[in-house]
Amino acid sequence: MSKRVLTTESGAPVADNQNSATAGVGGPLLLQDQHLLEKLARFNRERIPERVVHARGSGAYGYFEVTDDVTGFTKADFLSEVGKKTELFIRFSTVADSLGGADAVRDPRGFAVKFYTEEGNYDLVGNNTPVFFIKDPIKFPDFIHSQKRDPFTGKQEPDNVWDFWAHAPEATHQITWLMGDRGIPASYRHMNGYGSHTYQWTNEAGEAFFVKYHFKTNQGVRSLSADQAAELVGKDANSHQTDLLQAIERGVNPSWTLYVQVMPAAEAAEYRFNPFDLTKVWPHADYPLQRVGRMVLDRNPDNVFAEVEQAAFSPNNFVPGIGPSPDKMLQGRLFAYADAHRYRLGVNHTQLPVNAPRATVAENYGRDGAMATRNGSRYDKNYEPNSYQGPAQTDTPLSAPLAIHGWTGTHAAPQHTKDDDFFQAGELYRLMSEDEKSRLIANIAGGLSQVSREDVIEKNLAHFAAADPEYGRRVEEAVRALRED
Repeated sequence: MSKRVLTTESGAPVADNQNSATAGVGGPLLLQDQHLLEKLARFNRERIPERVVHARGSGAYGYFEVTDDVTGFTKADFLSEVGKKTELFIRFSTVADSLGGADAVRDPRGFAVKFYTEEGNYDLVGNNTPVFFIKDPIKFPDFIHSQKRDPFTGKQEPDNVWDFWAHAPEATHQITWLMGDRGIPASYRHMNGYGSHTYQWTNEAGEAFFVKYHFKTNQGVRSLSADQAAELVGKDANSHQTDLLQAIERGVNPSWTLYVQVMPAAEAAEYRFNPFDLTKVWPHADYPLQRVGRMVLDRNPDNVFAEVEQAAFSPNNFVPGIGPSPDKMLQGRLFAYADAHRYRLGVNHTQLPVNAPRATVAENYGRDGAMATRNGSRYDKNYEPNSYQGPAQTDTPLSAPLAIHGWTGTHAAPQHTKDDDFFQAGELYRLMSEDEKSRLIANIAGGLSQVSREDVIEKNLAHFAAADPEYGRRVEEAVRALRED
């Protein structure tokens, strides 16, 4: 079999890929060596800006299969009948560290799913925890700055982490999750995933429901202690990537069962917790889990850069029957995610293979910009409406309208009867076994004891005590013991 010919990017054959062109033997290089200049110029541009958050990630392809009838709640076509399968791509990630960070660290995990449906791509962007640290997107840059590397020391600083949390009492619930036994998953396969936000489903009759998504791992939840994680990071910093890649290559295809909690829209206003507060959960006793289907991952990407690093998820990619809720954090992400991808990947990132629709064709009037691969022809107009049979609107909204009222301005979220920042954190603590509580206390004290300011420590201790008096007392005793050593 004849060898394939190495070419330049313009397709011209390369005569010598081992030696640069010089002015005589041993002479200086020549500017006319197009192949050398092209290789060096491309090499200089191989790296795109990494994600500000969720930089370190892994991904895989698979499918979603409907196992239960949910047509009473949503008209989404990919959920329209039992047995229907939809191709998908998922990206798992850590949140705070850079692209070169380790996998087995105490950090929330991103859990982003792109469903390639026949009505367009649907992106469900969540985490492996059902709650988050803050409830308003205006605080997101501040929060992430506190968790990232300090501008002076160049490393994560307990002073910054805990100082922010001291001024964000609503973070107490998520801190209790993060510092608990599930704070360091053993692998991506052994953790649950959550939509975290509240979303809206709309059925064919136009009835609206609010929903929360729960992906329950069928491999069982497995987590690492701090000591186990430290040992694993020393052996393989890419442990989660290694595990996912090798499992799928062996044919051990991980799967998750998708459940939803469903709240009739009319019940939201009087629910005892604000159902749109990302720092709160809906207790299962109030809204039980209802099974929807099964997600299976069965194919690894052929190229990590093209299909994982360039994968772009945006929570504003909805399909008919699914839409947003008044969740303030979700509302902020509807803009922020898509804007981040336009910065990182360019305005035409949706034309990249991993991001482009697969079960349908994108039809719109977007044109030009860097790397436009689908730009129309002489027969395609770039305006609408037109007289040339261009794509036209459907006049059918994707989801039900949300009622609004009141005055514009900056408002705190409306208060429901149980809407304090500590109740659910205390409920979570009281659900834990004694061993789980002991590990939680040790994990919190290990970080909080390193804080240099006593007032910051006191503010955080007050949050844990407000969640549960025993919780606060035990954290305080553990912190004091470590600081006296």
